[in-house]
Amino acid sequence: MQKLKFINSGNSNFFATLKARVDEYFITTNKSKHANSRMIVKTVFFLTAFIFLYTTIILDFLPLYGQLILAILLGMTMAFIGFNICHDALHGAYSSNKKINTSLGFIFNIIGANPYVWGITHNIVHHTYTNIPGHDEDIEIAPGLLRISKDEKLCSFQRYQQFYGFFLYSLASLSWFFRKDYVKFFQKKVGNYSTKHPRKEYFNLFFYKLVYYSLFIVLPLVVLDIIWWQFLIGYILMNLAMGLVLGLVFQLAHVVEQTSFPDPGNDGNIAEAWACHQMKTTANFSRNSALANFLCGGLNLQVEHHLFPKVCHIHYHAISKIVKATALEFNLPYLENKTFFSALQSHYQLLKKMGREEKLSVAIS
Repeated sequence: MQKLKFINSGNSNFFATLKARVDEYFITTNKSKHANSRMIVKTVFFLTAFIFLYTTIILDFLPLYGQLILAILLGMTMAFIGFNICHDALHGAYSSNKKINTSLGFIFNIIGANPYVWGITHNIVHHTYTNIPGHDEDIEIAPGLLRISKDEKLCSFQRYQQFYGFFLYSLASLSWFFRKDYVKFFQKKVGNYSTKHPRKEYFNLFFYKLVYYSLFIVLPLVVLDIIWWQFLIGYILMNLAMGLVLGLVFQLAHVVEQTSFPDPGNDGNIAEAWACHQMKTTANFSRNSALANFLCGGLNLQVEHHLFPKVCHIHYHAISKIVKATALEFNLPYLENKTFFSALQSHYQLLKKMGREEKLSVAIS
């Protein structure tokens, strides 16, 4: 695969200036860049909700419709745990103590994902080569089925992708738990990253997948007084809920009308500094919504996350004012949609445009 290089052609002082200002913010306010008491309350809330929902389902004292509702809520809660706890921990942003980050990141295994593979695909590849087709594999939600950039081949059925795309997002967690982690682990390269894994990671991958399958498939089938197809409906709906939450939050941060999908060309050069690239490929939504900030773990403030991944998301809203002002000062875009629904509409319009664009151009010619 082609190697990429960011060329510091302009605005090279942007990130240095921004970093200095953000550092100054933490110094003058006497705040740590890591978790605070509010973050700890969030952590306890989501973990307690997870334990409560899972235990209530396993105890099997509710009617089937009640179990089904709890299964859907459990799926959503698992997504929120990923956003709010594991994501920060795996970036090393939750705590200055590496053991605490490792322990909280371990929860990823329990909810079905592999933290080691995530560290490669997300922390290394996605955060470096954001929105670059063929390099950022995090934007490949459904390769061949969804077209999100002009560089991708257009297929006739994609004219309907603005409708079926949302169903594909719902399949994200099922694909992740049963296919994606294995595929990425055994790929020789993920983006530009050559994969050569420590032996213990082979054991961890298979052992903790078995733990997940045991907790969410084997144990419920053994202890619950239900028929196999009733379990299957509940399990699938749990994952559809989880997948939709995961897929939407990620897509609304990177795949909207304002964001770009740079083509490095034959020389593999990206003609801007890395931080400037992040400003053009990443978008916020619902920046001033307390609910979105609470549920999304700062992933609705994706601009701040990409620039400062080692800062706990609990601080993103405060530093977003600094980021926005500095970006405008350096004539860089600060991409954001005011609400979740305006971001959703923008994503819908992008899918619609990318599903029809080439056909319209042919018709005009």
